[in-house]
Amino acid sequence: MILDGKAISAEMREELKARVQALAAKDIKPGLGVLLVGDDPASRSYVTAKEKACEQVGIHSEEIRLAATASREEILGVVHSYNQNPAIHGILVQLPLPDSSMEQDVIASIDPDKDVDGFHPVSIGRMMLGLPTFLPCTPHGILHMLHRSGHAPSKKHVVIAGRSNIVGRPLANLLTLKNELGNATVTLCHTGTTDLAYHTRQADIVIAAAGRPNTVTADMVREGAVVVDVGVNRVEDASRPRGYRLVGDVDYEGLADKVAAITPVPGGVGPMTITMLLFNTVLSAERMGGR
Repeated sequence: MILDGKAISAEMREELKARVQALAAKDIKPGLGVLLVGDDPASRSYVTAKEKACEQVGIHSEEIRLAATASREEILGVVHSYNQNPAIHGILVQLPLPDSSMEQDVIASIDPDKDVDGFHPVSIGRMMLGLPTFLPCTPHGILHMLHRSGHAPSKKHVVIAGRSNIVGRPLANLLTLKNELGNATVTLCHTGTTDLAYHTRQADIVIAAAGRPNTVTADMVREGAVVVDVGVNRVEDASRPRGYRLVGDVDYEGLADKVAAITPVPGGVGPMTITMLLFNTVLSAERMGGR
């Protein structure tokens, strides 16, 4: 079975359209403010996809682009303007920034009530405590994908390969929370883990988020497990027009016939990440509209 992120995402976006229409009846239009610094092709592509998705569900989006040489003051100035703008309910600063040393300061400058990426320290702290907050989009999207596809992680053993602050660590926390999307037993593995395969073979659900092709191969997963591939890696391929192809962190061909379900790359986790950004933006508008 293919865990089709596009199909699940489309289903959720239809639900969001209805919520946007309900807000329109109150004369509220959800708004997303986007800041793109530099001209990285991947970041530009991600921002374009997110803006198209906003249009699809009826969210207003506006974008400010700054040069890669933009100063910390210029970047923080844009964030401050979005913080103060009542038409903007969510703020997206596209990462990575050209100067990565600025990232923590920039994230911390976002109003937590508009932190639809879920990266602000306040959002992370509330998430850790199981309090209402904006959840990080990729981990939250994975939870919805598993739940809606009939592979809810409750009472199952989930092994995560990768401990990034964007995916692995928040996902491990969310999976252990006592709610309908979590309630799992979690093993978090990383580059310091001895014998990764020992752990992944015990898993009911394997989530690969290491950022490296073939991190998880067919011999590392038991029959009937569920595999979620978060990775997006470029591999040289002279047969392709662009000279490369996209692959995940798992050996998809080797695993497809062995597991109960697996996400493709692309078309798996990626669409869910964007959908959860829309989800958080609509949620923010609903919260602010109720003030």
